[in-house]
Parts: sequence; C-alpha cells; structure tokens
Amino acid sequence: MKRILVFRLSALGDVIHTIPAVVAMRDAIEGSEIAWVVERPYRELVKIVTGVETIPVSMKKWGRAFVSSRGEMFAARASMRGFDAAVDFQGLIKSASLAWVARAPLRFGFDRDAIREGPAGLFVNRRVAVDRSKHVVDWNLELAKAVAPQISALPDVDFTPFADDATGKLRELHQRVVLVPGAGRADKQWPAARFRELATRLGEDNVTVVWGPNEKELADEIGVSVAPPTDLRELAYVLMHARAVVAADTGPLHLAAALKTKVVALFGPTDPRRNGPYGQIQNVVESSNKMMDTITVDDVQQKLDEVMR
Repeated sequence: MKRILVFRLSALGDVIHTIPAVVAMRDAIEGSEIAWVVERPYRELVKIVTGVETIPVSMKKWGRAFVSSRGEMFAARASMRGFDAAVDFQGLIKSASLAWVARAPLRFGFDRDAIREGPAGLFVNRRVAVDRSKHVVDWNLELAKAVAPQISALPDVDFTPFADDATGKLRELHQRVVLVPGAGRADKQWPAARFRELATRLGEDNVTVVWGPNEKELADEIGVSVAPPTDLRELAYVLMHARAVVAADTGPLHLAAALKTKVVALFGPTDPRRNGPYGQIQNVVESSNKMMDTITVDDVQQKLDEVMR
C-alpha cells in the first residue's frame, strides 16, 4: 500500500492525538503518499507538522448550504479517489462514510469495542482491536500498525514549526502562566470564579488568559490580562512560550502538551487515562465525582507549584 487516505476531521485535540500515528505511517512506508481529510481550520496544522497532503472539508457548512457548496464537495470527493487504503481514526458515521465514498479497496477502522458510533463499522472492512486501557494516542498508533506493521514505536513529533507570531504582538506574553477558561462543553469548564481566584493568587503580572470564538466575555470575567485575538498559530506561539498552562480537557491543553509546555490539566467528565495531556498525565487534577466544581483552587495551585518547581 503506497497511497493512503487518512480521516480525522476534527476537533483540535483529536487531530493532535492523531498526528503521531500518521507521522509513524509516513516514515514507515517507503515511498508512501498520504493525504489527510480534515476540517478546514486544522488543515494548516496538519500540513506543517506532518508534511502530508491535506484534503479540506467543511461538513457543517456543506450540510447547511448543500446547493452552494456542491462544487467544493465534488472537488473534495474527486481528491479522495484512487487511494489503496483509507484509515478512519475518528470512528464516526460521517468519517467512515467518507472513507466508503472514497472507494478505497481497504478501509481500516476501530473494532466494535472501540469505535465511537457503532454503525460506522459498517463502512470499514478491516476492523482493528486496540487496548482500551491505553491513551487514545496509543489507540491511533495500533490502528496505524495495522496498515504499516513495520512501525516500531511512537515518533517524537516536533510541533514547534507551527507556532508563529508573524506580527510580533505576542512577545510580551512570554513566561506567563496561561489560563484557558473555555472548553468545548459546559460540563468540562472549571468555574470562572475559581480561575479568577487562582489568577489573583498568582498575581496579575504573571498571568494571561487566552480565548477562542465566543469566549471573550468569559475571558474578561477572570479579571486579569487577556490576550488579544489570536489565530491557531498565534495561540500555539503563546502556549509554547508560557511558563505553564492551566486548562480543562480542551484543544489548547493538548496543543500545549504537544509543544512540550508544562500543563496543569483539569478533568471532570472525561477520563484522563484515555484523553489526558499525552506525556503529562501526572499533571492532571481529576475531580472525585466527575463534576468540575469539586476541583478546588488549592488543588490546582498545589499542582501548579509542583509543575513550575
């Protein structure tokens, strides 16, 4: 198999957790041609860090505006044709069905015990069992090994070329503790009042709050220095130059960990053994009952002091 089509559409943390497996395949298969089907906001990250080709998709936009998006959709479908194998790292109906539409004769995916949406298994013809006690990064590597058995180990991937501050507007934020109050789901968020208390203890000059779409009001609630608007590469720059990052289970946490920045990860409803910051699981503060509001400021400050020691 020389031409391999990879599917991991989103989200940021999941794309980051898939990158090492794709790099491992790229390096293991001599003369391979790999293309990654990914949501458009993460295309540049994938391209810069892995060096593989990308096929951007916009699933939500296409669903809302089918007629006006037809040209874009048909172009993406045409780009997915002619591959020897498709590898679905996402395990959802939408990703597995795209792999089927691509018409690759071999379609690899997780088996029924690990796949996220059971019906997605109908679209794959090579089902791979993984050790579900391990981190999802290791799941992805096991799936990659089914395609390229010669893979021997997880590669150490360099994410730093992605971090960029072309305008120079963020250089004054070096060596601060970066707080990330937002999260993709409300039940993953640590209360803003707790972030505010932590920031007060650390001192305003030592802290910066970063934020994403629709999170500016939340960032302002913390009551300390708020970073200017950033794109994904600029956010990576801030995280790379942070003294430490405090965040819940969200994309910026995993980006910081991938950049080898020290993190304190706040986990409630999700399992850090599967989804924690890879390489820094020891820096997780986990709720005793899966509820974020049971994590205290003292818990977080104690862990932060350990991390920065």
